Amino acid sequence: MADISVKLNFSKNLQAVTNKIHATNNIDEIMLEVSKDICALFDADRLTIYVMSEDKSSIVSKVKTGLNSFKDLKLPISEQSIAGYVAHNKKMVNIKDVYDENELRSFSSQLRFLQEVDKRTGYRTKQMLVSPVVDATDNELIGVVQIINNKADRPFHSMMEEGVTELCKTLAIAFRQRQKPQQQLAKTKYDYLVADAVISAAEFDLATRSARRKGIDIEDVLIDEFQVKVPALGDALAKFFGVGYEPFKADRIKPMDLLKNLKRDYVESNQWLPIEENKDGLLVVTTDPERVKVSRIVQNVFPKHKPVYKVCTRREFVNTVDQFYGEGADSASIGDLLSNLEPEEAGEEGAGTTQDDVSAAADNELVKLVNKIIIDAYNQGVSDIHIEPYPGKAKTEIRFRKDGSLMPYIEVPASYRSPLVTRLKIMCDLDISEKRKPQDGKIKFKKFGPLDIELRVATIPTQGGVEDVVMRILAAGEPIPLDKMGFTEHNLKALKSCVEKPYGLFFVCGPTGSGKTTTLHSVLKYLNTPDTKIWTAEDPVEITQKGLRQVQMNPKAGLNFATAMKAFLRADPDIIMVGEMRDKETTGTGIEASLTGHLVFATLHTNSAPESIIRLLDMGMDPFNFADALLGILAQRLAKRLCSKCKKPHVATQDEIKLMLAEYCEELKNIERFKADPNAAYKSVYADWVKNYGNDKGEITLYEPVGCDTCMGTGYKGRVGLHELLVGTDPVKKNIQEHARVAEIVVTALSEGMRTLKQDGMEKVLQGITDMHQVRAVCIK
Repeated sequence: MADISVKLNFSKNLQAVTNKIHATNNIDEIMLEVSKDICALFDADRLTIYVMSEDKSSIVSKVKTGLNSFKDLKLPISEQSIAGYVAHNKKMVNIKDVYDENELRSFSSQLRFLQEVDKRTGYRTKQMLVSPVVDATDNELIGVVQIINNKADRPFHSMMEEGVTELCKTLAIAFRQRQKPQQQLAKTKYDYLVADAVISAAEFDLATRSARRKGIDIEDVLIDEFQVKVPALGDALAKFFGVGYEPFKADRIKPMDLLKNLKRDYVESNQWLPIEENKDGLLVVTTDPERVKVSRIVQNVFPKHKPVYKVCTRREFVNTVDQFYGEGADSASIGDLLSNLEPEEAGEEGAGTTQDDVSAAADNELVKLVNKIIIDAYNQGVSDIHIEPYPGKAKTEIRFRKDGSLMPYIEVPASYRSPLVTRLKIMCDLDISEKRKPQDGKIKFKKFGPLDIELRVATIPTQGGVEDVVMRILAAGEPIPLDKMGFTEHNLKALKSCVEKPYGLFFVCGPTGSGKTTTLHSVLKYLNTPDTKIWTAEDPVEITQKGLRQVQMNPKAGLNFATAMKAFLRADPDIIMVGEMRDKETTGTGIEASLTGHLVFATLHTNSAPESIIRLLDMGMDPFNFADALLGILAQRLAKRLCSKCKKPHVATQDEIKLMLAEYCEELKNIERFKADPNAAYKSVYADWVKNYGNDKGEITLYEPVGCDTCMGTGYKGRVGLHELLVGTDPVKKNIQEHARVAEIVVTALSEGMRTLKQDGMEKVLQGITDMHQVRAVCIK
């Protein structure tokens, strides 16, 4: 039995602690500033204070002295853990040894001590004094105080049982008082959704119950079931925590220097992530800024930085982690691969390939990194990978081209720029010692990784003695049916009429990456029947079709487009497709073949259909033979497609309609039937638009990009083809024979019903597929 002086001393210290609790301004001060005093009062080694979770189904640790882990302990309110048992029964326990199963069974047959933390840390928990924090007015549980290990290594005295009961009463009063000012406006971090009328209080209660019933996070219920927009949720969290909201950004550059010492498991368990360093300091995004700030864990990891905290939703946090570390925790992440590379000094600029570069290129981590870059690019639907080294100690930037736009992917340390390029050269059998001349090659990725794809590789020496590498992904695929290629009804009908002819010459033109080969393969799929022999000469063969005899070009072996064409003519063809007509010999052979009863398809690198005619005539083609052979020329571009999930409709204003009509009719005013009255062109086109795209009131709906999770916030997903089909009609053929100028051919073609690229794009704007900004971005006129 403790003597009077000990009791008095204990009471005096207890009073000092309770006074200190009452003097604090908020709950966090109670948690942090008084926790050491509580340990000293009970002569305890450690202390954990739990509070009720928002859904009231569990208790969550708010303070853990002595434990370095930042991860919250979350325990269900049940008899399967000591703190859970106390919360469930709302009664105190004083345990002599938590490893004594007989002692635990004296309280409950289900009671267990969770030994995992001890096993992981090497700490031995023994004595435990645990008491509930209960509101005296309504007997509602607020939390649990858990005092661990008496420093004298003996059970906690009965005097301390009385003391912890008094302490918990004080904490209950203080907690309730400190919560009241906040509760008037926001009891939980989501209550600003109700305050800002995003959802009603009844809906929030329903969401809370649904989350508890299904055992999932309330944020998922709010977003998926109650259609709460992620930015609205983010704004509510920002108001609650009093910090800025940081949304997920698909084009964010991964800060490899900040991530190199942070493993994915650590980031996921601690729920904070550094995303960039700017003039304000180190920007840290987290789902709970208050907890991270109070723990000072960021300052411990980054002692030389000034942290600036921003909040985001759990879903956005997961997306950012996936973006930085790669999707799926089972596969090695980009961050882990980069952090595993041994740091080295950047090599001398302009130096030739050293033996060190070759050995570094064979390094297992670098090999994995290169494979991961290619696999990520393929999985994200990327068309090109750009590797852009900079001289000196600057990092090598890697960017992806997706849907026609470049976006940052990762940055690689300067010391690995040469080994990275060397590794890619080794993969496509290029000369690793040649750094002064451009080189071309191919990677058959099946040899190195799990994907059956090819990559066309180009290396180019750039300023500072470094080499850029650009890789195009040539993913083997099936041809798209012609009806699903995005042609307007007018163009599809005219195109089918052209290609169904038994012989003649048909061109598809446009810049690199505009989908020319894809379109030609769709046409060949339309014409591919068992009674037709089709030969193709391609470089490379990207799309394969059963029934086609496809030939891969091999310039080293002397097999080019011209020699392939000559060979095809001796191989009894019905249809010939040539990848590209870039010289007089190939084009001349194509015209001869088309005049001798064969259907010939080819691609050209020209801007528009009428310009293609002048280009071919300038190559030295005979105008009369060419005019006779020509069936048609299709020019095309790819414009970004509006995201179908989030695009926003609005009724077009008179000003918008006038502006669109002016752009659409710019060329039409030059054709004969509208020369006398240019306004007739406007009236005719507008009448067609209202008939084809208007509603019952004659209103035309246009759409604008918004941005959502599906399109990574860009407002665009996928691309749509814009087409300009010039049909070889008699008036057009007459223009060719007369060697007419481009402007004359354009006027003739428009008179014959051709739509320019821009006009076709504008019709797709009226259909709600894209917007005028994208059409103007890819069409000159």
